[in-house]
Amino acid sequence: RASTNSDFADPVKQKAAIEAYGRLHSLPKLGLTKTIFDMIDEHSQQVVDLDAPRFRDADWVMLNTQMAKDAIHASGMDLVPCFNDPMPGNFMIGQDGSIMLIDYEYASMNDRCYDLGIWFGEMFFTPEQELVLIEEYFGNVRRDIVSRIVVHKALADVKWALWAMVQLRVSRLDFDFHKYGMWKLMRFRSIVGRYDWPSHLRSL
Repeated sequence: RASTNSDFADPVKQKAAIEAYGRLHSLPKLGLTKTIFDMIDEHSQQVVDLDAPRFRDADWVMLNTQMAKDAIHASGMDLVPCFNDPMPGNFMIGQDGSIMLIDYEYASMNDRCYDLGIWFGEMFFTPEQELVLIEEYFGNVRRDIVSRIVVHKALADVKWALWAMVQLRVSRLDFDFHKYGMWKLMRFRSIVGRYDWPSHLRSL
């Protein structure tokens, strides 16, 4: 069956999912490389082409996005096969509690910490839960890894906020894309506006 957010309140299911990510990330290289920065650039151009709504503080958002890009590129990207779309319905739960990832429409070579960061954000894990999962995946908790995941969580919110603005122009679905995009931006601001955002950029 498809999972829900509430399923991932269970540490057993969290562990099964992080193991599934580990298996995916160890697969052979995919034919497509599309990093989070490629995604943001693509949606930014679509917003221009479609004359879609622009964020009120777009310049500030993109300035911080560029700062994150510069910091991550300076430290080097860890490209692996990534899922890139961790909505709960894309995690199938077996009767034995195992987790199977489905729907690889957005899969590409990308930074592994983006894949983990966007999943952590999608599931609303607490910082304490994130540390447990980081240790489960990497074997220990390092400051640079924590910072990379925090930064990628923020970047994921920029990507999906831009995507939502594009959908306002092209989608026929009965869904409040504007509200969705604004909520993503609120979370981006909550990360970037914290006192420790500069230190995360320096720690990469």
